[in-house]
Formats: sequence, structure tokens, C-alpha cells
Amino acid sequence: MDVDLLSRYFLAIYFLVIGVHYTSVALGRLQRTGQSHINAGRTGTKPWIVRQTFNFFRTAILVLCVSRLLLPTDSYLGRFDSLYQLPVVLTGIVLMLASLSIVSYVHSYMGSEWRSGVADGATQLLTEGPYKHSRNPMFIGIMLGQLGFFFSLPSLFTLICFIAGATAIISQAKHEENALNALYGGPYEQYKQQVSRWL
Repeated sequence: MDVDLLSRYFLAIYFLVIGVHYTSVALGRLQRTGQSHINAGRTGTKPWIVRQTFNFFRTAILVLCVSRLLLPTDSYLGRFDSLYQLPVVLTGIVLMLASLSIVSYVHSYMGSEWRSGVADGATQLLTEGPYKHSRNPMFIGIMLGQLGFFFSLPSLFTLICFIAGATAIISQAKHEENALNALYGGPYEQYKQQVSRWL
């Protein structure tokens, strides 16, 4: 099996599917409810900066992964050739598919409560299902995918993406928990005592 072809085609297809899915869900929710379920926060605030950083990297990753099909871009990424081997790339692919499964499951479980960004209105406090074991199961899935991306294309670029992505997710989790605390007060404090932020 050609590790380079596997990495190139898998990553291009994966991120195209993620982009189409995410956009379709956001547009479908907007059409049905008449309001956007994406909240980047007020311009200039910390949540807004985190969101814009995440969007920048998400766009750069999509453009890079699609362009790798046609252009010799890997020489500019600082690829770690000693890690660019079939077992490592396959590990990355498995992690990314596991990530997709977790994120899709949590997304489906949330249903109409799903929001991208900090909740700015009344929503139902979810404490069962995946939220019974972690206050942020969606973010765990996303970070697993970021780690998988590094293994699928081990390079300086993907290492920077992983560090920036994990930092953004950790910061976002704190902002969202502060917003939920403001919305629910005592019940959320009790939930925090029972369930850890991660696992």
C-alpha cells in the first residue's frame, strides 16, 4: 500500500466531507429555526479570537489537504519522514474515524440543543448520555481528530495545527462552561461536581 497516496486521498476526502456536513447542518438549522446556531461571540472578545483562530486553521487545513492531490506541497510542511510510515498513518486514520464517530454521535444526541460556540440563550442542560461521563464529549472527539491528523501527515505544520487546535478547544471549553454556569447556576455547579471536564 502506498502510504503517500493513502494519506493524500484520505485527508482530502475526509476534510471535504466534514466541510460539507458542517455547512449543511448549520444551514438546515438556520432554515428550520430562523436563527443561526453558530455564535462566534462579540468581536474582539476572547471567544471571538478563539473562534477566528479555529476557523483560520480549519480553512488552511482544507485548502492544504485538497491541494496535496495536485501540488507537491509536502516539502513546505516540514514533514517528519521518519514518522511518515504506514503504521503511523493508519493509526492517524483510525483516530480520525473514531473522532468522526464520537462527534457525530454527540451531535445527534444534542439534537436541537446543538450550538457552535458559546450558547447565548436558553437551552436544555444535558447531563445524560455522553454528558454523563464528560462535560465536553464533543471537544474530546475533536481533539482526538486533531491528534489523528498529525499522525496521518506527521509534519511541523500538523504539529502546529494540533497545538493551536487543542489550545483553542481548552479555552473554548472554559468559556462555554462559564456561559452555562451563568445560565443554570446551582444545577450546573452540581453537575460540575459530579462529572469532570474531560474524562
